Amino acid sequence: MAPRFNPKRDLVDLHGRVIIVTGANRPLGLGYSTVKHLASAGAKVYIAARNEQQSLQSIEKLKADLHLDPSDGNSGQVHFLKLDLGDPRDVKKVAEEFLAKESRLDVLVNNAAMVFAPFEKTSDGISKIVVTNLISPFVFTQTLLPLMAKTAQEENSDIRIVNVSSITHYIANIKKLENVEDLNQEYRRRPLAKFTRYAHTKLLIIIWTRALHKYLSSLSSTMPGVERITAMALDPGNIDTFSNRWPLPWLWRPFVCLLMTAPNVDVGAYPTVFAAAGKAIFKDRGKYAGRYLNEKMNVVNPSSDAGSDKLAEELWTLVEKITNDMGL
Repeated sequence: MAPRFNPKRDLVDLHGRVIIVTGANRPLGLGYSTVKHLASAGAKVYIAARNEQQSLQSIEKLKADLHLDPSDGNSGQVHFLKLDLGDPRDVKKVAEEFLAKESRLDVLVNNAAMVFAPFEKTSDGISKIVVTNLISPFVFTQTLLPLMAKTAQEENSDIRIVNVSSITHYIANIKKLENVEDLNQEYRRRPLAKFTRYAHTKLLIIIWTRALHKYLSSLSSTMPGVERITAMALDPGNIDTFSNRWPLPWLWRPFVCLLMTAPNVDVGAYPTVFAAAGKAIFKDRGKYAGRYLNEKMNVVNPSSDAGSDKLAEELWTLVEKITNDMGL
């Protein structure tokens, strides 16, 4: 990836801004590096994750590495928000707790995801990976939306929702999204079923982002400020966030790096950081709103299924029904 984007030079002013990044608790992870860049630029960032102990350790490391000083008004901050995406009901409670403690929210980065797991349904009859990667982020975002709209009413506001997807979405196919079983695709006949189920959720994320953009536009007359919220999906590229957990990582890393689109995780986080706070998006919001960005931070067309208005409308209707049935 060409080093044309520089977080130290190309971010909007983040002092006084509040940001949530989900699933950012693991050092050497993409979310962790995203938090590092945003906090070093002066933002107050919440790591929203399930593992409290690991998150708190990561926060202490960030504070030490970035020399964050809570008494310094110009210094960034990092805080913990306990968030388990396994049950949308709990997710809504966490979002409501956040609303009670903060008076603004400028950026939400839905980064957390389940990757490879056996096919399993929750007690609601929905694929667990779909709940974790789509339904819960949907509920989290919808609950936080009024606060983001309120923040968007400020002069020169720059409010963003960033949904992390993947280029792997191209290998999944969706014909319709009319019922829960359309979400619960097992891909049993595929040789890499677990990987394809992950790709399926990444496709759903792009479709959701497209529907979210349309939804935000429809609320402009009833929720002031909402039209100034920019929702985007992105592919961060191939980042080595895993070889350090393999046996003999020093042996595998040179080979893994040949397949990566960034030399390290900090650079690999550039696309996500760009989507969250890049100056170029603030200058030309219309170019990016509702769109899909690749690892080079360019607006590109996703797969034909991801760009389907029909699927976007069906997905929004279906997820609303699912969450309504949950009492959310």
